[in-house]
Amino acid sequence: MFKLLSNISFYIVKPIISVVLRKKDYPESAIARKYGNIPETGFGQDDNLVMFHGVSVGEINALENLVKKVRAEHTDLKIVVTTGTHTGQDLAKKKLGEVADLITYFPADFPVVVEKFLDKINPTKVFIAETEIWPNFAMECKKRGVEIYIINGRISDSTFKSYKTFKFLFKYFLTFYTGIFTQSDEDNDKFLQLGANPETTKRMNNLKFDIQKPIVDFEFDKCGNRVLLAGSTHKGEDEIVLYIYRKLKEKHSDLKLIIAPRHLTRTEEVRALTESFGFKYGFRSNGMSDFSENDVLILDTIGELGKMYAFADIALIGGSFNNTGGHNPLEATIFEKPVISGPSIHNFKDIYNIIKNAGAGFVVKDKEGLYNISDKLLSDADFYASTVNSSAKVFKEQQGALQFVLNLI
Repeated sequence: MFKLLSNISFYIVKPIISVVLRKKDYPESAIARKYGNIPETGFGQDDNLVMFHGVSVGEINALENLVKKVRAEHTDLKIVVTTGTHTGQDLAKKKLGEVADLITYFPADFPVVVEKFLDKINPTKVFIAETEIWPNFAMECKKRGVEIYIINGRISDSTFKSYKTFKFLFKYFLTFYTGIFTQSDEDNDKFLQLGANPETTKRMNNLKFDIQKPIVDFEFDKCGNRVLLAGSTHKGEDEIVLYIYRKLKEKHSDLKLIIAPRHLTRTEEVRALTESFGFKYGFRSNGMSDFSENDVLILDTIGELGKMYAFADIALIGGSFNNTGGHNPLEATIFEKPVISGPSIHNFKDIYNIIKNAGAGFVVKDKEGLYNISDKLLSDADFYASTVNSSAKVFKEQQGALQFVLNLI
């Protein structure tokens, strides 16, 4: 009966869904794929195919290293990556286009669509990242003998509250999943309260923490100074950074600044701003390798930011003061550096929750908050040491998720 009602509802709501997607600028090809109309794949019945689904940017970021590791270790596998949003689709193609055999959209959760999709893909195992619960898709996978897992699972407090209202339904839907593996004990408990099987619901930690510390293959002499590194700054943020730096330097004369614009096309703009604040500056591309003469290093090279965090004392993560959604703080945390972010962190909200709760990072509302926490880190040696120790501890506690999933594969 549930299947019949779902199919009837599909034909009723399909025109509405199509209108909404067009208003969100989805191309017709993307809409068709959401209805299961994907091109011929060439996949055979005997192919060993693994499918990974991440609804949007945050989930694709979480899956990136896992998918690449699976490809490296299992060259015989076919790999399909699906997303739910066009921003997730764009990122998946950018990061995994040369890794996956197919990148497409996850099917709308109606039986007639799901069946069409699975007929084309024919996966052996399906891994769905974080919070996506699709009853018709899961039901059809179980019917076909396809193993389906929720990995990196998490449920926000607000989502959990609404799910609990319909616990009788979720308890039934969750029986279709082969395993549910969560980021934390708290998330694990939420799934269990919704009726998940305790024998197949376990904590796996967070995939986003399974990254390797970059090998720093160059030297940079801080000349005995402390360094504030503002990484991946966007338009409108450099002024904030330079203002805070000038204010901090009045109290902490040994402080130097590295500023790394997210887009190198803005280098001249950053240079002009730095000059307008009266700072002596140099460019990394011109060979600046120490702080013997300048107050500010403008990092205008490709591929060095992740390594330059090794020389920072405090890391300010850009894209967080201009509604971009932030950038990955773990590039700094892996070097055990305290991280500070502005309020716009929706691309990495789950990571920030973990590092904030661990005392390894800070999210501030405005310039005043940025100054206050930076000043405290520079002024209070015990507070700084505690933050550094927390950075090391949170990484140790959270790693292991990638190998957990590899073992399932």
